[in-house]
Amino acid sequence: MFPLVRELAAADASSRVSVAVACRVLGFSKQAYYQWRRKPVSDRDWGEAHLINAAREIWDEDPCQGYRLICDELVDDGWQVSERRVWRVCSQEGMFSAAHRRKGRGKRRRPGPAVHDDHVKRNFTADAPNRLWLTDITEHRTREGKLYLCAVKDVFSNRIVGYSISDRMKARLAVDALTDAVNRRGNPPGVTVHSDRGGQFRSRRYRRALRRFGLRGSMGRVGACADNAAMESFFSLLQKNVLDQRAWHTRDQLRLAIVHWVEARYHRRRRQRRLGKLTPIEFETIMKDAATLAA
Repeated sequence: MFPLVRELAAADASSRVSVAVACRVLGFSKQAYYQWRRKPVSDRDWGEAHLINAAREIWDEDPCQGYRLICDELVDDGWQVSERRVWRVCSQEGMFSAAHRRKGRGKRRRPGPAVHDDHVKRNFTADAPNRLWLTDITEHRTREGKLYLCAVKDVFSNRIVGYSISDRMKARLAVDALTDAVNRRGNPPGVTVHSDRGGQFRSRRYRRALRRFGLRGSMGRVGACADNAAMESFFSLLQKNVLDQRAWHTRDQLRLAIVHWVEARYHRRRRQRRLGKLTPIEFETIMKDAATLAA
C-alpha cells in the first residue's frame, strides 16, 4: 500500500490525494508511511530475502529434501534459524520435498546446465601425475538400501587417488572424495578435475571446494557417456569384480569389499596394458624414479 500512497501524492493536481487522506482511507498511520519512506526495506525483510535465497539454492540442488534437511544445511552454513522458521519459508515459497510427489511415468530429470567448460574433450591422457583427474559416482543396492561411491582417478597412472562412500548421494559425497584426493596427493595446484553434469558436481559446495584447493573444474556434455569413458571403465571393473559377485546384506559389508578391492587388488595386483602391464602403484613408482634420475 505504501507505494500506492506515494503515487497518489505525486500525481498531477487534478487527481492528487494527500498523504493524510490516503493513509486514513487505506487504514494505516502517516508515521508508518514516512518510516517506510526513510527505510523502504526493513532489516527483517532483508534477512528474510537472503534466507529464502539460501534455502532455495539448497532445495534446487536436491528437491527431495524436506524442510528439516534444508534447516540442517542452513545451520551447517552458519545460519541461526529454527525448523519452524524454515518450514514457514519453504511453505511460503512452495519448496516441498519431491519425494512426496507423484512421479510421472517414463520421465527422468535432465541434467542441469554445465557450470564448467569441457577442458578435456575426450583426451584422457596426461604426461605427469596430478594433471588430470576424473570423478564420478556409482551406486549399488544392498538389503539395507543403496550405497554410493564417489571416486577420483588420476589419468596418468589410473590410480584412484581419492574416494568417499556413503548411504546418501549428496554434494558432500563429491566434496569428501575431492578432499581425500587433495590430502593424499599433497594439495597439488592447477589440476583439472573432469566430471559429468550431475547435481553433486554442479553444487555450490563442490564449486567452493574446487576454488579452495586451487583446482580447475571441467564438465562433459549431456548424454555423452564417452565424455567420461575413462572413469566409466573403472566402475565397470568394480561392477564385475565386486558388486556383481554376490548379494550384499549390509552396507558395511559392501563398503569393506570396495575398499579392499581398490587398495589391495586394483592398485597393487591388477596389471594394465596401457601402463606397460604394470599396476598403478608400480607405474607411479617407476616413473617417479625415472624423473628423479633425469633431474
